[in-house]
Amino acid sequence: MSTTPPVLAAELAVAWADIQRHHPELPDLAAPESLIGESSSACGTELSFERLLHEAVHGIAAARGIRDTSRAGRYHNRRFLTIADEMGLDHADEPHPSSGFSLVVMRPDTRKRYRATIERLQRALKAHSAATTADTARSFRGPAARHGSSGGGVRVKAVCDCGRNVRVVPSVLAQAPIMCGACGQPFRIPEVVGVA
Repeated sequence: MSTTPPVLAAELAVAWADIQRHHPELPDLAAPESLIGESSSACGTELSFERLLHEAVHGIAAARGIRDTSRAGRYHNRRFLTIADEMGLDHADEPHPSSGFSLVVMRPDTRKRYRATIERLQRALKAHSAATTADTARSFRGPAARHGSSGGGVRVKAVCDCGRNVRVVPSVLAQAPIMCGACGQPFRIPEVVGVA
């Protein structure tokens, strides 16, 4: 299996099409490659099938003309929650203070419905990750890596216990804690639980 971004983008498009099969009003995914290499600050997870379902909720909300978020897209309201429920996603009983109902997870029956698609996408994501994180002595990493700076690398979401979050290059956070000005606790990168 090739691990180039166009191949992963194609796998994302196939997975999206499978979601559309069950939810025909879901619009087409305009640019699947835009999801590669970025995490969602709203849903707090790396790219996965569960993340696609989260994005599909937003797609259906847009198709219906429903405003499902506020606070520049960070707070997911009860309208988001209603559509997430239709899509087979569970949620906490109470909203998070800063992100609302953004943290949704697949129900067992949803996971079963999409099992083959989930497995196929997981293989593509794993292969893509292995290809893009391989670090050999012959790899050119640029001057930033040679001088120990972050080099403006890929930023991920780091959170603190009070619910605030920042985008940070992991190597910068590894150098020393970044403290939250609101609660005084360090920001941390949450562990991502893979799809079983």
